[in-house]
Amino acid sequence: MQQPLAEPAGDAAEVETTEVTIARLVGQVYECASPAERSRLLEHLLRPLGVLSLFAIANGIFAKIRLHSGWQEVHVRLDDVRAVQAGDVMALVDHVQQVSVECVDGLAQLLAASPAAASSAAAALLIAMLLQRARKRRGGAPAVEGRPGA
Repeated sequence: MQQPLAEPAGDAAEVETTEVTIARLVGQVYECASPAERSRLLEHLLRPLGVLSLFAIANGIFAKIRLHSGWQEVHVRLDDVRAVQAGDVMALVDHVQQVSVECVDGLAQLLAASPAAASSAAAALLIAMLLQRARKRRGGAPAVEGRPGA
C-alpha cells in the first residue's frame, strides 16, 4: 500500500501559526526599538516590495515612505518612522512573508547586529524562530558561520 503524497494538515497550520507569530514578534520588536533601529527594520522589509504592492498595506503608509525615498535606494526618514505603528509593521511582515520569506528570515542578522535590539526578549525569541525556520527550509543543516552550508 502506498503512502499518501499530501503533507499532514498539521504542517500547514504550523507554518501559518509561525508566520503569524513572527509578524507579532516583529511588531513587538518595532515598538521597543529606537527610531534609528525602526528605520533600519523598515528599510530591510521594504526592499523586496514594489510601490504598487505597498499601497495595499496599512492604508498605503509604506507606499508613501517608498515614494519619499526615491527609486534607487530605500531610505526611511525618522519623520516617516513616527507615523508607523506596530500593527502596520505586522501587516507589512505578513505581506513580505508571501513575497520573500528570505527577507523576513534576514531580520535575524539585522537584529543580532544590534546589541540594543537583540537584548529584548521578543527579539531573542524572533531570532531563534527565524533561524529555526531557515534551517528547516535548508533541510535541517545548522548554520555555522565559516563552515560549508552556512
